[in-house]
This record gives sequence, structure tokens and C-alpha cells, in this order.
Amino acid sequence: MTMTFSADEDFALRLDAEDPLRQFREKFHLPLGKDGKPLIYFAGNSLGPMPKAARQIVDEELDNWARLGVDAHHATGTPWYSYHEALREPSARLVGAKPLEVICMNSLTVNLHLMMATFYRPTKSRFKILMEDPAFPSDNYAIKTQIVHYGLDPKDALLLARPRKGEFTIRTEDILDVIEEHSDRLAVVIFGGVNFFTGQLLDIEGITAAARKHGIIAGFDLAHAIGNVPLSLHDWNIDFAVWCSYKYLNAGPGAVAGAFVHERHATNTSLPRLAGWFGNDPTTRFRLHLEPEFIPVPSADGWQISNPPIFSMAPLRASLAIFDKAGGMEPLRAKSSRLTSHLEFLLNQNASKRFTIITPKSPNERGCQLSILAHEHPKELHNELITAGVKCDFREPNVIRGAPTPLYNTFHEVWRFARILNEHR
Repeated sequence: MTMTFSADEDFALRLDAEDPLRQFREKFHLPLGKDGKPLIYFAGNSLGPMPKAARQIVDEELDNWARLGVDAHHATGTPWYSYHEALREPSARLVGAKPLEVICMNSLTVNLHLMMATFYRPTKSRFKILMEDPAFPSDNYAIKTQIVHYGLDPKDALLLARPRKGEFTIRTEDILDVIEEHSDRLAVVIFGGVNFFTGQLLDIEGITAAARKHGIIAGFDLAHAIGNVPLSLHDWNIDFAVWCSYKYLNAGPGAVAGAFVHERHATNTSLPRLAGWFGNDPTTRFRLHLEPEFIPVPSADGWQISNPPIFSMAPLRASLAIFDKAGGMEPLRAKSSRLTSHLEFLLNQNASKRFTIITPKSPNERGCQLSILAHEHPKELHNELITAGVKCDFREPNVIRGAPTPLYNTFHEVWRFARILNEHR
């Protein structure tokens, strides 16, 4: 159903008054401007704001450390030894997975390397990797070094799916064509679920089906997708995924990341992997000097290297609880689509040669981020937004990314943001 928008301020205020999710804004600390009022915080695609409940949960673990020391590993409440298990089910709900397919651990790029160690096993006939251009730089570094690690040359082994000339986003049919053309040489396809630069939501299910038809491993970086768009990783049959939790999951800077391994792989203990003691069968985990053979846990836990980083995981518990209270991704996605479409409508009211939205027009092909390409004086425009109390981000050479996020942003903020851009001279 297409919503009819209005450019009137009263219309935005009415949408906020009718918003069933409006109370969740109060669950976050929003950064304040010089006037003491909350900034228009459209930077959740880089770092989500702090859930107010995070302080209590972190303080609780600090108190446990102070009171109990080593005994906190097995204390009542949320024992440190199994702390990762408290994150498993709510994370699985967000990505559409079975609990055994999900593990929260490490950072995103570390998890990408761990997944590639298992799923990228190049042979003389199958050694190529397909990814998008532009991909997030860290993914680019990781994939190229994986190729070099096997003594291969990225110039030979790395394929890139690019937008057509004069376009900014990648057409699904072009990705599928590359897969078909190189189907007998491709070992892995790895894409960002939502592109960091353009905000494009890729057809994860379609790309996966095309890859798996030819026995190609399909993996995804969900850094900008988790907590932003609905995901059904198990049903889509993808092989693996990785994500961070400091963007739309609001778990704090450098917070623990996550990984998905499809059930067919997660339960296959014969798969090669880089191992560590917390991926080992817990019944023999502390008997490694007596039973030195690695016995993987028959779940995504089998890729866990080290014990849970408690202070990195604690804030994520606070955020995941908010997602559950909000009813999961379905109601959040509904509001997100309205917020972003409202912003798009308002920006297009004064469509001019000053800027162009390069994010796809269809709500089904984007998350909450709009990428705005400024044609003149882009840095000055971004600075004007900062001066006006907006927190978004700038990508060289001329793109401003704004992400109106349903848990804590409002329609009136969208209206104010658009007015600043439209009145810029």
C-alpha cells in the first residue's frame, strides 16, 4: 500500500503522534547539541546511540567482577562462561535463523576470515571470488588477503560486480549474469546485504539461489542489514553471514560481532576451520591437556575461538531486548519504510541540480539509509547540517548518508532534515 505524504510540518507531527513505536525513542541516550537539545541523529548506519539500559547491565558485570572475581564465570544470573548463549536466540530472531546457526563473537572482519578459512577452499578449477564494487574497504582487504594466502593473485581470482556506466547501484540481473558466466570457476560469492555507500538492499535470496545452483558458496556481510531490514537467512539457504553490532544494533563502539553458519554446515563437525578452545565440546573443554584433539561443537559455536568478551557483549543484551519489545523487524521495517519514503518525498519537493538521491527508489530495494550526492560544495553542505544540529556522515568525494532509524528517530526530524537541505543555497 502506497502512503500519501504531505510536505506540511503538521503532517509530520501527526505521523509521530500516531506512531505505535514512538515510546522506544525514550529508551536511548541521544547526543545533545550546543543548545542542549537532542541532535537529529541520522548516523545509526555508523554507530547507533546508547540504550539507557546498557549502563545497568554493564555495571552489573563490573559489580560481579568486583564481588566474585573468577567465580563470576559460574555464578547465578548470567554466568560469564556461557554469556554468549544469552545472545543466541534474540540474534537468531533478527536474522531469521535457528539458534544453533548463530554465534556472537569477535569482530566482523575476524569472523569473515574465520568463515573464509572454512568456505574458501580454492582448487585449480574453482578459485574465483565474486564481490561488489564498491565493497566496504575492510571486506576488500580481507578477501584479497585470503586470495593471496593461498598463493593466488587477486587480479586473476577476484571478480567485481559493478554498477553500469552512469548508474550507482548494481542491477540484480548483472550479478546473476556474472555468476552464470563464471559458474565453473567461482568458489565463493560474498556481498554486502545492504551496500554501505548507496544503501542498496541486494536480492540476497536470488543471489544465493543462483550461486548454489552451481555449487558456489554464498556468503554475506550484514553490517548494514541486521537490525535494518528483515532477514531470513535459514530459509534463504545462504551458507554463511557475518555482521557487527554497533550500527543498527546499538551495542556500542567495537561491540561483539556475530556470524551465521547454515545448519547443514554448522552440524558438520568434519569441516575444516581455525579452531580455539571455546569451539570445542564443552564436556572436554577443560581437559585439553588430557584430550588434546579438537572436537567441534555441532553448531555455529564450533567456530568460536575464545571465551566471551563480557563487557563487549553486555550492551548488546540491552539492545536486543529493545528489538524484542518492539515486536521484531516487521513493525520496525514498516515504520522504517515510511520514514525513509517521507524523507525521499520531502527532498524531491525541491528537486534541483544541487543533489541527487542515489539510493534505489523502491522501498523493497533499500534499508533506512538515503545516500545524497551533492553536486556543488558537498563538504559545505555537510558542515551546514552539522551546524544545524544534524549528525549524519560524509563519504568522499560528495555523498552525505542519512539514516532515519525507526527505534529512535521521528517524522518531525525527517521534516527538519529535509528543510535544511532544501533551503541550502
